[in-house]
Amino acid sequence: MLSVVIPALDAAEWIGPCIVAVRDADEIVVADGGSTDGTAAIAERNGARLVRSPPGRGIQLAAGAAAARGDWLLFLHSDTRLAPGWRDSADRHMARRDGKAACFRFRLDAGEWQARLVEAVVALRVRLLGLPYGDQGLLVSRSLYDEAGGYRPLPLMEDVDLVRRIGAPRLERLEVAALTSPERWRRDGWIRRSLRNLLCLALYRSGMSAERVARLYG
Repeated sequence: MLSVVIPALDAAEWIGPCIVAVRDADEIVVADGGSTDGTAAIAERNGARLVRSPPGRGIQLAAGAAAARGDWLLFLHSDTRLAPGWRDSADRHMARRDGKAACFRFRLDAGEWQARLVEAVVALRVRLLGLPYGDQGLLVSRSLYDEAGGYRPLPLMEDVDLVRRIGAPRLERLEVAALTSPERWRRDGWIRRSLRNLLCLALYRSGMSAERVARLYG
């Protein structure tokens, strides 16, 4: 059984399409952190099971995982849509890779050339460092998730923290695209947002606390 877990906070603009894209899942759990914009109602209207949680993505992901019934978990950001064919790709992985996790191929839902550059940098980071972010999704068996210790209540870098504990040798990249909203890059500037992301990763890996990194991230 495959459960999709989606943390959400004031995500009314994206949560519907996100859920619809994964309707082939056996279960969809939305861990809502106190939305005031109708996110919860939209999630339930689209067939998701709602879990109430204190805000904070690490906290919400852990709450969603605890409530999910599946022996496989797919963690997905609310502003990300998986491309058609995701379930077949996930099924093939689940059939042969119980001891490995998987992420999808990062893709921005934008036509600008800068989006292709960001995608290339992300692909390089995943290939060299084995560090996908949460907007690529994370498919992991319940047993491996529990073995790694699950999500910690971090304000940022909760995805990097878990993936590091799983370990790069136990991570595969699936070729199906995870299509993510480009809003943050368009708002902050393509280069500025990308450099900020890389700086935050570098500071976190060098030992800075997730709380301090979160303040810099903004």
